[in-house]
Amino acid sequence: MTTAPSFPRPAVSGPGAAPDPTTGAPEALGPPPPARTRGAGRGPRRRWLRAVVLAALVLATVAFVYPLLWLLSASFKPRAEVFDNRLVPRTFTLDNYVTVWQEAPLALWLGNTVVVTVLAAGLVTVSSALVAWGFAFFRFRGRGALFGLVLATMMLPGAVTMIPTFLIWNQLGLVGTNVPLWAGNLFASAFYVFLLRQFFLGLPREPFEAARLDGANNWQMFWRIAVPLCRPALVLTLLFEAQAAWTDLMRPLIYLQDSSTFTIPRGLKALIDQFGPGGESQWEVVVTASVITTLPMILLFFLGQRHFVEGVATTGSKG
Repeated sequence: MTTAPSFPRPAVSGPGAAPDPTTGAPEALGPPPPARTRGAGRGPRRRWLRAVVLAALVLATVAFVYPLLWLLSASFKPRAEVFDNRLVPRTFTLDNYVTVWQEAPLALWLGNTVVVTVLAAGLVTVSSALVAWGFAFFRFRGRGALFGLVLATMMLPGAVTMIPTFLIWNQLGLVGTNVPLWAGNLFASAFYVFLLRQFFLGLPREPFEAARLDGANNWQMFWRIAVPLCRPALVLTLLFEAQAAWTDLMRPLIYLQDSSTFTIPRGLKALIDQFGPGGESQWEVVVTASVITTLPMILLFFLGQRHFVEGVATTGSKG
């Protein structure tokens, strides 16, 4: 009797394979179907979303940068072309920069502003850091109520204290000088106290306890441990107050009468009165002076950008 030849079956394994009658091994039914990728349809959607976000950021960047570019371009144009809205001047001239230095004591105003800015920013940073350190490190009765009272001062509008403050400086005989523009920062700022206190609260207490065991006093712990650890917050405070002091116009309008004591904002107000719509309408002089006074703040921001971003990113973190 002739037996039919047997042909070997393909040996492919699989979870659902039947057993081979000759060897007893599981008989494969073929390769398993490919697993369905989870979220396979989300790729195009994410790309579209990223494109929309990128376009929105580009539009926001243009909206913020365009006025500065327009101002810079207008400072190199003659009077007849200042408002032609061309970012590349048709007629390029440097006469505006020569004229503005001849018509206004910009060097004197810049010097006054630098002095006021350095004193105001430095004093408020040191005084606010000391007050914030006291609220964050020391435990005493009524600390929460006292800190709430400090924060409550931020609710007072500046117009409420404007006249009493002027009367105080007038009684001291300092009206007409630059002292009222920076001396008030000797007594800290409620906003900066709150900002720095949050940083101090986020510091671990172990280094301070170890320093106390080594014989360090409170001032040494503040200066040698707390200040280096909170450097981003201190730089952030310094930059905020420097920008506020550099662009402050209200207080110079109240306290300064002599042009020799003018700061940059007060000097620009005088230039607008002289060369603006109420004067000779020489807008090229006004925009050129604005460019000269804006560049130091841009340079200061780029120099402190890393500390600024780090300070904003870690503000309010409490570990």
